[in-house]
Amino acid sequence: MPIVAAKLRGHYAYYGVTDNSQAIERFAFEVRKLLFKWLDRRGKRGSMNWEKFNHMLKLFPLPVPKTKVNLF
Repeated sequence: MPIVAAKLRGHYAYYGVTDNSQAIERFAFEVRKLLFKWLDRRGKRGSMNWEKFNHMLKLFPLPVPKTKVNLF
């Protein structure tokens, strides 16, 4: 999880400019979906459900997408 958080922070720092907030929020949503998919593949019958995944995100929070640079 620390690697994913670092990648997200870098993505938000690079793409977090004005008028791009909707795109980085969508990116964060897609990353969460992919992370759930990868973690769910670790068991034979699917060891992860959304309740466990949300609990894990409370313990290891991902960075929140926000605008870093104002271009106007």
